[in-house]
Amino acid sequence: GHFDFVNFDDAVYVTKNSHVQAGLTVDGLGWAFRTTHAQFWHPLTWLSLMFDSRLYGLTAGGYHFTSLILHTLSTLLLFLLFCRMTGEIWKSGFVAALFALHPLQVESVVWVSQRKDVLSGFFWMLTLCLYVYYTEKPVLRRYWPVLLCFLCGLMSKPMVVTLPVIMILLDYWPLKRFASRKSNGWLGQVREKAPFFVLSAGFSVITIYAQTLGYSPAGFRLKTSLMAFFTYLQKIVWPDSLAVFYPLPDVFPVLQLWGFAVLGVLITAGALVLARRFPPLLVGWLWFVIALLPVIGLVRSGFFFVADHYVYLPVIGLAVIAGWGVPSLLPRTARWKYIAPAVALVVLAVLTLMTSKQTAYWKNSFELFNHAVLVTKNNRLAFTNRGNAHNIQGRYELAIDDCNAALRLDPEYHYAFFIRGFAYARLEKYEQALKDLTRGLALKPDDASGYSNRGNTYSALGQYENALRDYHQAILLKPDYAEAYHNRGNTYIRLQRYQDALDDFGRAIRLSPHLAEIYYSRGNALSEMGRYDRAVRDYNRGIRLKPGNADAYFNRGNAYYKTGQYELALQDYHAGIRLKADHAEAYYNRGNTHMKLKQHARAIEDYTKAIALDPAYAKAWNNRGVAYDQTGRPALAIDDYRQAIQLKPDYAEAYYNRGNAVSALK
Repeated sequence: GHFDFVNFDDAVYVTKNSHVQAGLTVDGLGWAFRTTHAQFWHPLTWLSLMFDSRLYGLTAGGYHFTSLILHTLSTLLLFLLFCRMTGEIWKSGFVAALFALHPLQVESVVWVSQRKDVLSGFFWMLTLCLYVYYTEKPVLRRYWPVLLCFLCGLMSKPMVVTLPVIMILLDYWPLKRFASRKSNGWLGQVREKAPFFVLSAGFSVITIYAQTLGYSPAGFRLKTSLMAFFTYLQKIVWPDSLAVFYPLPDVFPVLQLWGFAVLGVLITAGALVLARRFPPLLVGWLWFVIALLPVIGLVRSGFFFVADHYVYLPVIGLAVIAGWGVPSLLPRTARWKYIAPAVALVVLAVLTLMTSKQTAYWKNSFELFNHAVLVTKNNRLAFTNRGNAHNIQGRYELAIDDCNAALRLDPEYHYAFFIRGFAYARLEKYEQALKDLTRGLALKPDDASGYSNRGNTYSALGQYENALRDYHQAILLKPDYAEAYHNRGNTYIRLQRYQDALDDFGRAIRLSPHLAEIYYSRGNALSEMGRYDRAVRDYNRGIRLKPGNADAYFNRGNAYYKTGQYELALQDYHAGIRLKADHAEAYYNRGNTHMKLKQHARAIEDYTKAIALDPAYAKAWNNRGVAYDQTGRPALAIDDYRQAIQLKPDYAEAYYNRGNAVSALK
């Protein structure tokens, strides 16, 4: 509940997705069913995230809680499924516990972007439970709910396409429908599931259409698939050194590949030979193999070599082997009757400890990618994302170091240039930032965030026209890019084009209604236009969303001051200074407010604090002089006016005030 979002896909799915942030709306519903955003057509996943957004806003713990509920429900349904099919309570419990507690499941449950895994897993289990109910009395009214749940699973994640084959495996064991006179053998089972296969084929076509498929030779795909398959097998048996991303190996040892191929053939042959006496061995093995096929890499998409979340459902197959297959091979003696449960408990206890440890790495982006750097080699993405986490936490030098490490591994890695450019900009090394951001855009010219960040850099340099050109391009590439509208609006403020700024802030708010900074910025534009009441309303909304922003309190205090609401202004200055005690201007403004309330002693204290923080603050010297004047201390006032004039020789007000003080002293 206290874990954060991570800087890997969570922005795509939630934190920078305007449709999700808007919550469940009519427009959002239409978008969910139209879009192939994130390279999938999974409308139910989008709707579930929109529902969470309506409940929790951008509080990550709520999303984690929903995923945990779905995983728990899937575990209970899996337990009920095997209990119903076999009547074996303890073995069913072991399979469900292995599914629930295995460390490889952490990624699917704890990563908000993998909502599609836990949601499709829930419908996978529910479909199978309803299917078993149907097989007990095969009538049409029991058939349609199975098909409907299967469709829901496909609309959550298309990896569910293999489920009809899994249903046929369960027909073989433990349902034993092949032996039934009414079943017509395996051909009858296939015919019964024809609508399911039609849906699977349709969703396979949609998924291939939605994916960005990179070309790679068939031999390469075969080698990577074989290596990935046995990597998964090894990590399920001993889940050590798990990471959010595994780089593709530089080389594939020929002998190792041949060894894997021979081993795979031997395991499959052994399961087939023993199938008549020990059917759970074959069913469990084929469940694992078939459920893994869509993501094994035979059709290359994305840049994952292997990923823990890909085995969320396939791991059940090996759990079946452990729960039913292995015990069936053991001697049926009284000794083993007690040893087997003890071993099962030890296995689950060890897995629970490993899962607890693995879960902790997902607390935030830095912990996640720091761990990935430590347990993998040559991981350019892990270095760069750890650099991005350093940026978020204000450790810009460390971010640059990580990006340098990533660029040593891959000198053409555009993402590292973008992250390093952002860090340079925050360090006010704008020329280096421009160089990196421009290089990144040359490598990836369709990156909207790259243009937006370069626009920010141009704006910081005062090159506002260049900044606007980059913001325009970012919005052209990504019309729903709230951050680009926000940044362009801030640039319009600097150009005193306040109405244009308001238009952009309005668009940004419609796209990201939970982003507090946009309300702050629109409040600033309204203040510049003298529309203080509306500005206060925006500051109020921003502060409700993010109460820890000191500048928001300072700016709202300024708006209250302009409208003569001095007590409210004081309250805001107090709140802002508690959050940011080194802000000289805040003390200066609070001093001015004390002066309006005739609280001269407090005003002098605030001006003195402002001067201590910024000795070159000419206005603070001048106004403290005024406070001294009004408390009958013209000599001290003259000294302050003199200091203000030294700092700002054209400060007419200070000359005027000094003249009055000299006259009063005479």
